[in-house]
Amino acid sequence: MRRVLEDEQYQVSILQEGRDAFTRVKSSLPDLLILDLKLGDMSGQDILKQVKGDLVTADIPVIVYTAAVLEAEEVNRLIEESPQHYKSVCLLRKPFELTSLLDKVEELLEKSEQ
Repeated sequence: MRRVLEDEQYQVSILQEGRDAFTRVKSSLPDLLILDLKLGDMSGQDILKQVKGDLVTADIPVIVYTAAVLEAEEVNRLIEESPQHYKSVCLLRKPFELTSLLDKVEELLEKSEQ
């Protein structure tokens, strides 16, 4: 994923652990966050809730991806129950084509610029 995004001239920063993710997102304020729901030390869903629940980071678009059916359903439920709160969140289920990822990245970045 990183190589494909960098080939498209996106600047990419990667975190291996979720523990410091919210702090890093809040300090760096990325244009977009791509978040795996299955992290070893912390739930990606918890990070998503932190990002969307903070006024400083709430407007950052997020692409969430997972192969886990239950976690995907939980994220869908969050989006459906609070569409305004999670309006800039997109869910991709693994496996997905990298072109689908690139399309979503472009779409979310264009929306956030408007």
